[in-house]
Amino acid sequence: MEYQHLALVVDDEPQMLDIVTFALETQGFSAVSAKDAESAWNLFRGRKFDLVVLDVMLPQASGLSLCRRIRETSDVPVLLLTAKSGAQDRIAGLEAGADDYVIKPFHPRELALRAEALVRRSRAAPAQSEVIVCGPLHVSQDAATVNGHYVHLSSLELRLLRRLASAQGQPVSFRDLLLSGWQIDEGPGGKEMLKTALYRVRKSLQSEGLPRAIRAVRGVGYELARPGRE
Repeated sequence: MEYQHLALVVDDEPQMLDIVTFALETQGFSAVSAKDAESAWNLFRGRKFDLVVLDVMLPQASGLSLCRRIRETSDVPVLLLTAKSGAQDRIAGLEAGADDYVIKPFHPRELALRAEALVRRSRAAPAQSEVIVCGPLHVSQDAATVNGHYVHLSSLELRLLRRLASAQGQPVSFRDLLLSGWQIDEGPGGKEMLKTALYRVRKSLQSEGLPRAIRAVRGVGYELARPGRE
């Protein structure tokens, strides 16, 4: 098989590394593995990866701390593996900058398809991507800028911002945003996950001079403020 993507898989359980690697290979990935956060970080700095599959529970430094470290320098899609299914645990992953998560035990096919979808979205060709203009904010499928300055967003955050921008100042429902971000229309903690992810988008926009750009619409969802009305 000719591999199209390179993934970094981080887990301290050898059996789990084998399962994840096999699942990814069925979807056209080649995988490099690490058993702890520091080894993974050294590998990440030395190569260009298309995806990181990261276990939350690691020896010494946690997977969440490694995810935050990766987010400081890269927009590579990060898929978390977690044995905890609670909403707060998923929210913690989003706060760390993860794009998606899979709960253990999982079906290898599900993991492979989620991984492929993350990489496909992150690699969408700019030439096929309409740029949505909202005043100083320009949002395409692969990047967002404010007054020409790049806004640092994960692929998940960019999908949410693009959906809001496409509404041209009109409210976007919770369901619509959940579908845009995670391909789910509801579920335990869904609205809290959305709130957390959009909080990160707000912070990124604020750092580029757009404070209060995203507003909650009570009982409906969220809206992107029209230019001049932030």
